[in-house]
Amino acid sequence: MRRALLWLFLLLALPLRAAEFTPVTPGKPLQFPRDFGAHPDFKTEWWYATGWLATPDGRQLGYQVTLFRSGTGQGQGNPSKFAPKDVIVAHVALSDPALGKLLHDQRTVRAGFGLAGAATEDTDVRLDSWRMRRAADGTYHIDIDAAEFTLALQLAPTQPILLQGDAGYSRKGPRPAQASYYYSKPQLRTSGTLARRGGAPQAVQGSTWLDHEWSSEVLDPAAAGWDWVGINLADGGALMAFQIRDRQGGKLWAHATWRDASGKITHYSQDQVSFAPQVRWRSPRTHAEYPVTTLITTGPEQWLASPLQQDQELDSRRSTGAVYWEGAVTVSRGGKPAGRGYLEMTGYVRPIKL
Repeated sequence: MRRALLWLFLLLALPLRAAEFTPVTPGKPLQFPRDFGAHPDFKTEWWYATGWLATPDGRQLGYQVTLFRSGTGQGQGNPSKFAPKDVIVAHVALSDPALGKLLHDQRTVRAGFGLAGAATEDTDVRLDSWRMRRAADGTYHIDIDAAEFTLALQLAPTQPILLQGDAGYSRKGPRPAQASYYYSKPQLRTSGTLARRGGAPQAVQGSTWLDHEWSSEVLDPAAAGWDWVGINLADGGALMAFQIRDRQGGKLWAHATWRDASGKITHYSQDQVSFAPQVRWRSPRTHAEYPVTTLITTGPEQWLASPLQQDQELDSRRSTGAVYWEGAVTVSRGGKPAGRGYLEMTGYVRPIKL
């Protein structure tokens, strides 16, 4: 899903016919390591890392690093280096309850000239000095020099890839073309350094969830926004769930995937997945109300997601044009702690306009 703003990106791109990009179709097996890299024949894709970090003194922090590639549909047959084929956009954020709100930054650069781009052979996405790349041993390296903080992280895989939907084909709406190719990397063992602007780097360690999706289709016209959660479960399992909301606040589409501690994978269809608000928080900036504490139902299971801090609203109007809530959450099951992850909520400031 996402994790985290495919459709907003599609809406911001130049007005082109969807046929100019490759459609997403079921039955196409994902191939690795090729599919770790970029897919320029598709309209939009992103590499999305969200996780929890612990400092040496035990403070718990959340972080988000998202790198987007969006095809413009222009200059595909033009050999000129100046042809504007792709745009690279990045969002980064740090959630620290001691501050009470997010530290965040964003950048937008046209691909090319060695300044920004996304490699096709493997994960290697860069935007000026911001970069995410995958090494030969499977470890992801993230380097971010944001306005108020810097991150230098290594994300080491501990589990197999988790294919979302039907073997990586993930429906997002009532029409089959409203879909993405989507896989996740849960339980990435995370280590590295974090520094506040003007301060010395400090060691951090934790766990990350990484999503990679690519698609060419927008949301259904009836959609207003979505809710998504990716959770690294304490027992070693992984949970992903999302719902697409219509303009009346109802459920237009939904799906969930649960890989339990034994490795068994269960997929839940849209009639088995629901998000029920428990506690709402009102933004003092946009006046949007977000259900920051949410009860997520997947079949017979219920998961209560609660925020690390209530104010985790991110204003990305200088890049994707969206304001959304993206934050670190804990999850409990049956009243007992069950895991940590991230919750994303869009379309609460205003419905998506197609």
